[in-house]
Amino acid sequence: MSEEPRSGQKDSADHAAAHREPSGTPVDVTPDSGTPGDVTPDSGTPGGESERAQVAAFRSALGLESLIDVHTHFMPERVLAKVWAYFDAAGPLVGRAWPITYREEEERRIELLRGFGVRAFTSMLYPHKPGMARWLNDWAADFAARVPDCLHTATFFAEPGASDDVRHALDQGARVFKCHLQVGGYDPNDPLLDDVWGQLADSGTPVVTHCGSGPVPGAFTGPGPIGELLKRHPRLRLVVAHLGMPEYEGFLDLAERHEDVMLDTTMAFTPFVEASDPFPPAALPRLAALRDRVLLGTDFPNIPYSYADALHALERTGLGDDWLRAVCHDNAARLFGL
Repeated sequence: MSEEPRSGQKDSADHAAAHREPSGTPVDVTPDSGTPGDVTPDSGTPGGESERAQVAAFRSALGLESLIDVHTHFMPERVLAKVWAYFDAAGPLVGRAWPITYREEEERRIELLRGFGVRAFTSMLYPHKPGMARWLNDWAADFAARVPDCLHTATFFAEPGASDDVRHALDQGARVFKCHLQVGGYDPNDPLLDDVWGQLADSGTPVVTHCGSGPVPGAFTGPGPIGELLKRHPRLRLVVAHLGMPEYEGFLDLAERHEDVMLDTTMAFTPFVEASDPFPPAALPRLAALRDRVLLGTDFPNIPYSYADALHALERTGLGDDWLRAVCHDNAARLFGL
């Protein structure tokens, strides 16, 4: 996330839709019941005994002792406070309430993930302007040292010195990077990033990238710019966030052509997203065939629904237990050597 929100409607919608993933009972998407995707409060206590039991039952049904979530957000408290304030203000702009389900202190948020049986997670953070990446990365390095179940996360921006920032983060032990082409507003093919992508490809470090055009297109979103990038760096371990919403099939094309391209499930298949940007049913067999390259993501904690709801949305795909086991644990365990 950014140090402070950018101005303008595009960014308001962008920040809000980066977490558009409610599913299950908190969301009503029936056409005669108000605005599609409206969020209503969950009657249970977020992260309480009932929700933990739901998540435990999900894991148990799959024979999983734990989950691995590659798309969660931890960041400096002052940054997170601005992000939450931004979400609060963005609610009216997007025509619906946007309660942050897990608006808790940092230690409590960590406890919640552990209570759900998440054995490893990330601290996805990203700059919206030059001069932020280095200090965000230093914070993330300290966070990973304090919280060993966090996969050490880092980021970058298209700016002079980006190559040095990435080298510094890798030297600190970064295991995964975050790139947000909408919030950052930069071209992934900017020459300032040539050495960045080269370092990440050479080191085999995954890069979770928000490159889809949901909810509104950015100047450099969509499969086109990423396709050009992959022509130059075919070994890049790029994780397409949100399954590339809404250009699902275009990003499936890229994953089918490039064996190191992966996708994360953040937002996908939930009623909120299905109401506006539904995943095409005809493409489900393609997603099933990519079973070994799909990773669980949730956008915790900045979500207006429960963690259990995100998991139930994946169940409703009907892709089966083997697919769910791979997505919710095994693929990330293999990717990160856990």
